[in-house]
Amino acid sequence: MPLYIYGFLMSMVLAYLVTPFVMKLAWKVGAIDIPGDARRVHKKPMPRLGGLAIYIAFVVAGLTTLPFKQASVKGMFLGATVIVVVGIIDDIYNLPAKVKLLGQIAAAVILVIYGIKVQLITNPLGGMFILGKLAIPATLFWVVGITNTLNFIDGLDGLAAGVAAIAAFTMMLVNLSLEQTNGALVMALLAGAAIGFLPYNFNPAKIFMGDTGAMFLGFVLAAQAIEGAVKSATAIALIVPILALGLPIFDTAYAILRRFVNGKPLMQADKGHVHHRLLAIGLSQKQAVLYMYVISISLGICSVVMARIGVKQAIIALALVISMLLISVRYLNITLDTKKSTHGM
Repeated sequence: MPLYIYGFLMSMVLAYLVTPFVMKLAWKVGAIDIPGDARRVHKKPMPRLGGLAIYIAFVVAGLTTLPFKQASVKGMFLGATVIVVVGIIDDIYNLPAKVKLLGQIAAAVILVIYGIKVQLITNPLGGMFILGKLAIPATLFWVVGITNTLNFIDGLDGLAAGVAAIAAFTMMLVNLSLEQTNGALVMALLAGAAIGFLPYNFNPAKIFMGDTGAMFLGFVLAAQAIEGAVKSATAIALIVPILALGLPIFDTAYAILRRFVNGKPLMQADKGHVHHRLLAIGLSQKQAVLYMYVISISLGICSVVMARIGVKQAIIALALVISMLLISVRYLNITLDTKKSTHGM
């Protein structure tokens, strides 16, 4: 049995077995999500420390499969541990956003210290873009950004865990095609842990992953995307994870743009995310989540195909996919406005 399949199965089983114990722990330590505003879809208190089960499964499976002597592996696990500690404290005590941001930056700095940073990018027209002094800020921006994108879409039962699993599985396939066995194994472990957690998180959820889970999944995906790009040094290596994570990236970027245009604080939560709009036009939680799974799988397939074609073609394909996403959001807006007008008559 290939090591990545073994790691996937081990991580999945561990997450499934550990989650019930984490549920009990969450109630004991007060890591509870209590619905208190209109954005909340759930109506009753829920334990929200589920990310700890994902982390435990990932680490235990990783200890038996990954080469911890490698600096990049150490850096990823140390950084992820910092993220999880910050997430646990936040899930219990609700940390201020600035404190969480500092924790995310600290975790990203650990990656840089261990050599995981964006150093150069292939120019589609030929040659290389060497980032030089911009390597560190570019790395921090990427890691913190992706760490938060999954957090922003974690609004429906099973959404963030499923999207992360699809993205991890996509990046695993791409890493295998590039013969990056360690990268494929890391993504297999992450996908397995997320899938093992899903039976407890899919609608109707028994537990939420909380910031612990959303930030951990986003951090590992961001770190591995950089590691894969460093080893292959191609523009496609960066485009693939961007596309694999296209749904949360696009949703976050659109939310920030929407708030900027409307003159609202960029980090102010609202009900304008794609999943909120799907609910508003009449879809159930399950239907909305499955719809977004289909989008993520479609983007994942595009990512795998892109890894096998040229850089210019990949960029053109990426532009087409972004255009399709913009059209989809526009359609959702029109449908929602029409529904509001109909009900208002």
